[in-house]
Amino acid sequence: MTEPSNLPTPPKSAPSTAIILRRGSHNEFVRISGILREETVGGAILLAATVAALIMANSGFSDAYYAFRDYKIGYAPWHLELSLGAWAADGFLAIFFFLAGLELKREFVAGDLRSVNRAIVPVAAAVGGVIIPAVIYVLINLETGAETLRGWAIPTATDIAFALAVLAVIGSKLPPALRIFLLTLAVVDDLLAIAIIAFFYTTDMNVPLLLLAIVPLALFWVLTHKFSYFFGTRAWAAWTLLLPLGFIVWALVHGSGVHATVAGVLLGFAVPVLRSKRGGGPDAGPGLAETLEHRIRPLSSGFAIPVFAFFSAGVTLGGAAGLYQAITDPVAIGIVVALVVGKPIGVLLATFIVTKTTKATLDPDLAWIDVIGVSLLAGVGFTVSLLISELAFGQGSPHDDHAKVAILVGSLLAALLSTAILRSRNRHYGRIAEKEAIDSDNDGIPDVYQSEEAR
Repeated sequence: MTEPSNLPTPPKSAPSTAIILRRGSHNEFVRISGILREETVGGAILLAATVAALIMANSGFSDAYYAFRDYKIGYAPWHLELSLGAWAADGFLAIFFFLAGLELKREFVAGDLRSVNRAIVPVAAAVGGVIIPAVIYVLINLETGAETLRGWAIPTATDIAFALAVLAVIGSKLPPALRIFLLTLAVVDDLLAIAIIAFFYTTDMNVPLLLLAIVPLALFWVLTHKFSYFFGTRAWAAWTLLLPLGFIVWALVHGSGVHATVAGVLLGFAVPVLRSKRGGGPDAGPGLAETLEHRIRPLSSGFAIPVFAFFSAGVTLGGAAGLYQAITDPVAIGIVVALVVGKPIGVLLATFIVTKTTKATLDPDLAWIDVIGVSLLAGVGFTVSLLISELAFGQGSPHDDHAKVAILVGSLLAALLSTAILRSRNRHYGRIAEKEAIDSDNDGIPDVYQSEEAR
């Protein structure tokens, strides 16, 4: 947030104290609240899809489940004859990452994160939440061979839909500042995950196809940036060009050997956040990125991610003996410890370091126990973790099955520990909510947000 110009500049010897995890602007609060409501519903659908997959994989329907997952459709000459499970992982998750690209670009162009002071905490927390779990996993599996070490990135991702579903179930009145922190951390987390997938899980790259993808991507960029010029108010006409171009980019990236979800992020970054002058400028309303975000989020959280989870989460446990074998695999131990211990340590440690190196303090309404609770919630990893597991070990392999069991167990433990902490703070969160609801001048904006903007 830009400081008012009439405030005196503090001397260098006595720098002003920055506040981290502030509640942010009212506009950002309204936008984030809408996103969280949709993601919470999506989390419930995701949970139902996961339970259905586990039931089918461990019942008399297991053969039908795996046959359905492995059924191939598509056009073979274009290397697009894929199983339904592969279509879900490579195709539907590209929608999810397209949305992540839109969110991240909007946050850094027009959101509260365009300010370095606001961005540094969630970005640092996301980086810490990637590095520490990876290190813990590697240390646990250091002497088990190169094959198991391929899973080092599995516990690095946070599943925001599942995390918010947990919040909905426990009824936590988590303050907006912490919710925004969790959501932003997860978005940056997704970007780091897709970078890891692109650089560490790409084999047999076809460089000509990858370079060829730049052509339709550039055309997609031009059409989205000149949207009002080419399409005016005929939004339906845009889809007749943008959707085919997006599919071509996806198909070329898929054929290049780079995981196709990378195409989703690239396409998301290509969409403009602010309106052009022809479209009325920034003051004329939300830009194309926010418009697409509203339209695509229900498709992503309500369909694409649950379908992926249905095809990926199904693991035949083989009774108590099979479950014991799965959770005692060093791969599974590394994932569980990394999610439950490594993830919160990484997030908390990075946040703490930022406060100390910048001489910042937490918002007066919050305490470090609140950061610990959210850090534990960041250990709820699922969607991207399942994807990386399949890339690391191959779908259906013993290590992949054990990794998926570990992802479920680790996420559940992280959720339970987070629940214990956040529920214990519900009374305090209730008092914060009451204060944030006060609107003494009845202008539709609570007083606390006006005081924040006056800082």
